[in-house]
Amino acid sequence: MPTNAVVKRILGAQEKDSSKTLEIIVNGKAITTKQYVPKADAQTAPEISYTVPDPSATYMVVALDLDAPFPSWSGLGPILHWIQPGFKAGPNNVLTSSLPFVANYIAHAPPPGSGPHRYAFFLFEQPGRFNGEKYAPANGKPLDNWFRMRYDLDEWQKRASLREPLAINYFVSN
Repeated sequence: MPTNAVVKRILGAQEKDSSKTLEIIVNGKAITTKQYVPKADAQTAPEISYTVPDPSATYMVVALDLDAPFPSWSGLGPILHWIQPGFKAGPNNVLTSSLPFVANYIAHAPPPGSGPHRYAFFLFEQPGRFNGEKYAPANGKPLDNWFRMRYDLDEWQKRASLREPLAINYFVSN
């Protein structure tokens, strides 16, 4: 089972420093950390916004369900929900990407009877030589669920040569 120490570090840093809070916009509404979002409201990838330290740099977002499949038993978690490279800062600090995904976005879908899950979005500065095609399924196919379970963000951080996340935010849903 992955330790995901990076998750613990950035969550702790965000609690102490609000500048580490990534803005997540779901259906046109900015989400505050720990806010409840109904399942029906977040079926597509959210808009991401952040005052990045270097507007000329490129960024990557990784999204995880931290509490899968049940908050009381996370034997299959965390579950990877999205890896999207190629974000660039635009007007009003909105980050947009036209690059192919590494892992396609999947909407949250906790199992029936589960308590609320935390859906976390991590913002990383992307290394200049990062090549998403190296990690993505061939021909733009969706990433198989098998590769999403027990997702090790620490390992991804090493493999993709990512530094510490710049920001995080999460909402809860069930």
